[in-house]
Amino acid sequence: MKCHLFLSNVGRRLVLGLAVVGLLGAIGFGHSLVNPDMAIAFHAKKDTIQAGILHSLSGTMAISEVSLRDIVEMAIEEINAAGGVLGKQIETVVVDPASDWPLFAEKAKQLLIQDKVDVVFGCWTSVSRKSVLPVFEKNNGLLFYPVQYEGEECSKNVFYTGATPNQQLIPGAEYLMSAEGGEFKKFYLLGTDYVFPRTANKILRAFLKAKGVPDANIREEYTPFHHQDYQTIVGKIKKFSRGGATAVLSTINGDSNVPFYKEFSNQGLTSDDVPIMAYSVAEDELRGMDTKVLAGHLAAWNYYQSIDTPENKAWVKRFKAYAKRKGLPGGESRVTDDPMEAAYFGVYLWKAAVEKAGTTDVDAVRKAVYGLEFDAPGGKKKADAVNHHMYKPVYIGEILKNGQFRIVSKSDGLVRAEPWSEYTSPDKSCDWVHHNGTYTK
Repeated sequence: MKCHLFLSNVGRRLVLGLAVVGLLGAIGFGHSLVNPDMAIAFHAKKDTIQAGILHSLSGTMAISEVSLRDIVEMAIEEINAAGGVLGKQIETVVVDPASDWPLFAEKAKQLLIQDKVDVVFGCWTSVSRKSVLPVFEKNNGLLFYPVQYEGEECSKNVFYTGATPNQQLIPGAEYLMSAEGGEFKKFYLLGTDYVFPRTANKILRAFLKAKGVPDANIREEYTPFHHQDYQTIVGKIKKFSRGGATAVLSTINGDSNVPFYKEFSNQGLTSDDVPIMAYSVAEDELRGMDTKVLAGHLAAWNYYQSIDTPENKAWVKRFKAYAKRKGLPGGESRVTDDPMEAAYFGVYLWKAAVEKAGTTDVDAVRKAVYGLEFDAPGGKKKADAVNHHMYKPVYIGEILKNGQFRIVSKSDGLVRAEPWSEYTSPDKSCDWVHHNGTYTK
């Protein structure tokens, strides 16, 4: 009996592996060409599908990325409960790059080379994405990246399920300049010092100047990751805002948002005086802030938990129940947000492409993604037919005292992603069907 139980676990694979060896030998393959260990590994590999999760579970970005790990695991649990993909269960390999950008590359190598995963869901900051990009391109891996970013990238090995500048950055600034948004004339561009804020503000500055805003009405400043003391910077904003009609365009990332908003309030600034349009603060980040003093400030996203549809309400309810059942910090008080929705539908988009292709082969799956239309929790989305990005709606939200957003403006339907901004790179575009990625128009 004990022997039988052992075979039902490890031994079963050994017997099946040896059977493969015997079969290959019977049909004419010499034993010297077949290693039993290889046969066992082959069987084990084909028995399940491997998915890597590459998100910071510690360090400055954990405030944002832990929830992406959680929602990806929930999506995979749902898929497995419904029968898996191609009749196989998905196994996850979770690693913690710990908000350390070189470590992201090492963990990506581990997932692709050592763990031999079929797909990876991961990264938040653009510096982490750019750190892993050479690894995915060299090893022909597949990354689904779920966060809004600065564009100016078009990798064959990445599907970008977050927003490009024309789906977030520009609409946020346009809203503030509109009569509906307050007709603001002066802008303080404040961000964390890395590639996303630097490039985002290059695009925002070009947009503002194209709309007639003079250089004198634009300020630009950066702080390191995990910066905590915003007293001097908020003082500069207060001085710059004298005379009114001033707004902040914020690309601060990670836990630095907490002291920034706190200092903003401490110095007596409110959304009525100087509204903040945030590009990296959503419901999940607001869980760690005193939202009563943030009411009225703004954010630009492509999804909010407050979207009032039966489908979205059901998804929010499922996540809260999942968080409680799994004993996740916050339990059923957890919230959903834009990057979480993009991470979640990224898993289902990959699943649909694998089933369409009939294989997890990266090249086949890539082609199968092109043009797919699907229902996400927040509504319909569509994968672009050529550029590895998504058609998405655009929403401007106002922070409420309860940490949720009231949608104050939305696009007319889905907006096509433009990886290269018309304000800084009007001659460039991205196409992996008719061109070899980025090309000159």
